[in-house]
Amino acid sequence: MSKTTRRILHFVLAAALLAAGVLGMRAMTASRTGLEKKVRATPKPMVRTIKVAAGPQDLRIMGEGTVRPLREINLAPQVGGKVIYMSPAMVDGGRFKKDEVLLRIDPADYRIAVTLARASVKNSESRLKLAREESAVAKEEWRLHRTGKRGGAGKPPPLVAKEPQLAAARAALEADRANLTKARLNLQRTTLQAPFDGRVSGKNVDIGQHVTPGQPLAALYSTEAAEIVLPLEDRDLFWFHVPGFTPGRSPGSPAEVRARVAGREMSWPGQVARAQGRLDERTRMVNVVVRVERPYARKPPLAAGLFVSVEIKGRTLDRAVVLPRAALRQGGLVWVVDSGDRLHFRKVEVARIHRDKVYITAGLKDGEMVVVSPLRAVTDGMAVRTASN
Repeated sequence: MSKTTRRILHFVLAAALLAAGVLGMRAMTASRTGLEKKVRATPKPMVRTIKVAAGPQDLRIMGEGTVRPLREINLAPQVGGKVIYMSPAMVDGGRFKKDEVLLRIDPADYRIAVTLARASVKNSESRLKLAREESAVAKEEWRLHRTGKRGGAGKPPPLVAKEPQLAAARAALEADRANLTKARLNLQRTTLQAPFDGRVSGKNVDIGQHVTPGQPLAALYSTEAAEIVLPLEDRDLFWFHVPGFTPGRSPGSPAEVRARVAGREMSWPGQVARAQGRLDERTRMVNVVVRVERPYARKPPLAAGLFVSVEIKGRTLDRAVVLPRAALRQGGLVWVVDSGDRLHFRKVEVARIHRDKVYITAGLKDGEMVVVSPLRAVTDGMAVRTASN
């Protein structure tokens, strides 16, 4: 077969294939049915709601702080000497009662000082008595010497009556009596007694040690009461009473102190005692002091240094609604769903926001459903589906 014949044959074959493809496409297009457009309904968004219930609500103000003793001192002697006795309570953590003897210093030198001072007083009393007798004799001689003379006896001059010597004897007696009082006082100070019921938080002395006046021997703190300092915002103080800081003369608001001690959840009743003298200049917070009486009366105790949470009972709102924090929207709005499942914006009056709760005093009615779940796009009056929370 020649080259020309092959080319003609290839051309005819290609044309036939192309014509078959065109005919097949036309047949498929003719047999295709038309597409119908369907409009799907937009689904209503699902929201979670809660039912409004208004009534009296007790406000709670929360705070946290560290327990500290009401009083804390360093035990120090007023006289020096050798320690000859220490109470068994003089250990770190030891307990003692008021007026209990904690420590004694050797009193021997101070007893000698009392004896010497007493002897000096006796000597001064004798000298004063002698000076009085000499003064009386001098006055009598002056009277006899001046009797019958012109002008009469008169009053003798002070030097003749030995008044300076008499005054010096009186002063010496007073000084010796003062020395005796001081010696007795120093003797009493060799015994150190507890100034209150409390505990020892540390000691720096032992038997046989020589101590000097003013030397810190032990750290003591009282157990009659404990205090917790709570830094609170100024607006929080509107809701409870702080004696000396907020208006009124009633006692401070009651409080409850909670802590986990020895594996237990414990609580102690307390009371707001006062506010500290100055606001914190860095945080602008008010330091409120809550006092707990007899913190060591129970076991385990409310020990000093323990970190605790405190709940202060505040004012009572006569009629208020408590909602989750998530229910409040920007601008003081809440979303209310009506009986026809329509969402509406509602302006409310917020009394207080605390952690995850919102206290609302106006704008809602009993039985209304409030949305607590978020929505991306919201319009007033939009239809929604509800799911009670």
